[in-house]
Order: sequence, then C-alpha cells, then structure tokens
Amino acid sequence: MAQSLIRSTTTHLKQMSELPRETIEGVVRRALAEDVGAGDVTTTAVVDSHASAEARVAFREPGVVAGMAVACEVFAQLDAAAEVDAAAADGTRIGAGDVAAVVRAQTRALLTGERVALNFLQRLSGVATLTRAFVDAVDGTGVRILDTRKTTPMLRALEKYAVRMGGGANHRQGLYDAVLIKDNHIAAAGGVAPAIAGARRAAPAGMAIQVEVESAAEAAAAVAAGAQALLFDNMSVAEVERSVGVVSAGVRLEATGAVTLANVREYAATGVHDISVGALTHSARAIDIGLDF
Repeated sequence: MAQSLIRSTTTHLKQMSELPRETIEGVVRRALAEDVGAGDVTTTAVVDSHASAEARVAFREPGVVAGMAVACEVFAQLDAAAEVDAAAADGTRIGAGDVAAVVRAQTRALLTGERVALNFLQRLSGVATLTRAFVDAVDGTGVRILDTRKTTPMLRALEKYAVRMGGGANHRQGLYDAVLIKDNHIAAAGGVAPAIAGARRAAPAGMAIQVEVESAAEAAAAVAAGAQALLFDNMSVAEVERSVGVVSAGVRLEATGAVTLANVREYAATGVHDISVGALTHSARAIDIGLDF
C-alpha cells in the first residue's frame, strides 16, 4: 500500500512541479472551460452548495505517477480552499490499489473537477509509465531514452514533463531550440551538403546540427559535410550498427523509428548514445485511476 499521507496544499504541489505555474494554470483553465462550460448542471441540481467531502485518488493498476500538481490545480480552481494529502510524488512507482492522494474540498468542486483531474493524471501517468519501461529496458547501457515532437497539440509541455518523470529525457522542445535536418529538408535544399551549410550560416552560435540519415552511406556523407550529430531513422539494428562503424568519434548518435520494448536493448548495444521513441507520447495508454468518496 501507499506510504503515509503527507499534507500538501495545492500551492505547495504546484511549487514542487518542474512545470511553470502559468502553464499549469492555463491548461487547466482551458480544460475546465471545455468540460464545464456554463456550469455542471447535474452537480448543481443534486448537491448542496455548502457541502464538503473527502475523496481518495487511487491507482487501479501499477504505474508511475505524473501530473499530480496538474490534477490538484483542477480542484484549486474550483475551490480555493481545497486541500490535498499527497502520498505519492510525481516520478514514483505506485501499485494497484495504492492511494496517490486524498482531496478535501467542496463536494461540488470534487464532482465537477473529477473527470478533468483524472484525465490529466491518467494521461500523464501513462506517459511516465511507458517511459519508465523503456528506461528500465536499457538499464546499465548508458543510453538515454528521449521523446519526440509527436505530442498532443497544446499539451507538449505536460507530456514532455511526464517523460522526465518516467526517467527519460527531452529531445527538442520545438522547432526553435535545435537544428534537425530531415529528409524533406535535404530534398528542399538540394542535398545534404547545402542543407548543412545553410544551417551552419543561420543557426545560433553553439547550436549543434543533427542530420537524419537512413543508411551508412548517408551517415558518412552527412559527417563529411559537417554534421555534429546523426539520427538513424527507421534502420534495423544491423544497419545502425554498420552505420556507427563508419562515423568518426565525437559525433552524437541517436536511433529512432522501429524501436519497441522488445528490441530497444538491441539498439542500445549498437553504440548509439540516445534512442528516441515517439510512442512515449503518441501511443502511451492512460493508466486506470479512480476518484472515490
């Protein structure tokens, strides 16, 4: 069962989060507006406005917790006096039946916010749990598990946070903070050499230039043209291993595509430094979590 409950206010939980406060508040505000609209007609009709209650948030299957601060912000926006006893911090493993938190608030706030709070917690815990499975699969190899930009629109910051809570690392946050020259960039530029040359002229000082390649020949050509990092895309384990062998030391190597839990350790053994997995965010299954009075 979960460890002893530790009293934490919703404000404290927000401060514990790595996410900016304005990010949490904004996404929760939009989610509540979408779900509640002009008002929760059912709850308003059947629950006294002065009633208060206590509810337990429990995992119905094992997982890694992520998004507790976001879930608590839901109740805080509906009831400024809401209190939370948090038993499991983001990033911790939790078992089936374990209580992650106890929430005390106005009954109407608990009922109105239940689904939005659980949606965030289930989604983000699902991302963290899948990430942890990949991280555990390559344990001891020194290879990092990275995410991608294959995230839910407007929820990227939350999903990338959940990846970190699962023990993974973030690739680039968006198009603005890293140079990644993909196959379509190369085609549009007229070849890998002019694409890299253009990136070197225009990219901010100190920003590494990564090039996506699909063969050992493309890897050698990209390095010869000045690539500082390579992304081996949709290549078999054998092809990645062969490509690693033609690259000089000092080039950062990453594998992506065709990576599953069943073969990720084989990719990790090829000599790459990183493995990025789009499935962490685009295919993570929501964890089953319930809120019960």
